[in-house]
Amino acid sequence: MDAVPAAPAHLHFRDEPLSVILPALRRALAKRGEATFSVPDPDLGFGLYAGEGGGGGRHRSWQTWTDLADLLGAHLLTPERLTGGRVLVRLRRRRETPDPDAGGYGSDEWARVDKLEDPVFLFTLVEALRRVAPPPGGRVLSLGVGGGRELDALALAFPDRPFELMGLDLEGAALERARRRFPQGVFLEFDVGRLPHPELGRFDLVLALSLLQSPGVRQDALLAALYRQHLTPSGGLVLGYPNARYRDGALSYGARVRNFARPDLSLLCQDVTDARRRLHKQGYKVFVTGKYEVLVTAIPGGGTTPGNLEL
Repeated sequence: MDAVPAAPAHLHFRDEPLSVILPALRRALAKRGEATFSVPDPDLGFGLYAGEGGGGGRHRSWQTWTDLADLLGAHLLTPERLTGGRVLVRLRRRRETPDPDAGGYGSDEWARVDKLEDPVFLFTLVEALRRVAPPPGGRVLSLGVGGGRELDALALAFPDRPFELMGLDLEGAALERARRRFPQGVFLEFDVGRLPHPELGRFDLVLALSLLQSPGVRQDALLAALYRQHLTPSGGLVLGYPNARYRDGALSYGARVRNFARPDLSLLCQDVTDARRRLHKQGYKVFVTGKYEVLVTAIPGGGTTPGNLEL
């Protein structure tokens, strides 16, 4: 019987700087697709800064190892507690899977994504909705609505406040999912590039999430159409700009630019700055929040911001 090859011994880090650890883990992932290593238990170092420590080695929080895993294109697997105040950490290289953003509207991968499962997005979207504070019975327009999942945040932001919902999208299958989710709403197959469209009327809240950087969408023209002809005098906007992509089902931080291996934020910053400037010139108060999706929230200049925006 052939002998089964022994699993490679795991790496052991104690006092090494991150500049030594990162390339070592990259080499292990490239060679085997996995990297296993032991480090001081992050739970024993509360209050320490990354790199501080005593006899047990340098402290690093779980956030450090989560960020490092993402940087290396790997999943952080469930760790194992060892004796002596150490833990065994495992990384597994992510599979190369389709990026939902590359598939456009209606892709099977994009239909599986529920952005409200990202706690930062959920928190900042609810915060943005409460800043706009559409009135009970107010009209809400969602551009590029997809399956309508993000509209679930309205019920969290305003548990006892009904709204009149309308959504526009180019993909018929996505609109069918939105109609099943919100049978009381109106969901239309419509190209947002045709806005303004007076027959749609005016709205107390307009949402445009992960839309403004889509091919064929001109931000300047769309924003002008919205604030000139589709917002009520007290109405507000929530605009979303992706600052991440999905890799093997996991969010990976940073806006990607075609032909660039690493994230580049220049186009994101340019678009966010442009939207903020245009809305300021129209007299709106503008807030910029978020992480994996940057939200630009605009409310009328005379409006007031709620004091408590907690979930």
